Amino acid sequence: MTMFYDTQDLRNQEIYLHLRRTAPAQPDKKWLPAYFFDICLLSGEIVGSCDLRIGHNENTYIGGNIGYEVLRAFRGNHYAAKACKLLFRQARKHGMDHLIITCDPNNIASARTCELAGGILLEIADIPEDNELYSDGKTKVNIYRFDIG
Repeated sequence: MTMFYDTQDLRNQEIYLHLRRTAPAQPDKKWLPAYFFDICLLSGEIVGSCDLRIGHNENTYIGGNIGYEVLRAFRGNHYAAKACKLLFRQARKHGMDHLIITCDPNNIASARTCELAGGILLEIADIPEDNELYSDGKTKVNIYRFDIG
């Protein structure tokens, strides 16, 4: 069973991550333990959301360790990249030395977020037919690696 660590330090001079919930691993679905956050301005206003999956398996290679979404009105401020850097802090608490973030090859904003957060594009991979993303109609994914050790 995974221990979840304190998240009070996940803040910078612009945003903080407010923990909404944690989720235990579900090995039957190949889901890893995860944290789910709101991305908030220091005023408390929610500008988006993000999540962090702890560990590595075939799902995180295709689906990533981190997911993020910024509300339309707040896009263009690099909040997703800033949130990723805060999530790196949390991943290090779990002894992780690298993370994977993936995005649709056509999602230029998400690819830019990965670059701003320091990711290295490993490959543009085909999504396996047995993966949930494939059943959602996606066939390819950009895979970025972040060395956080």
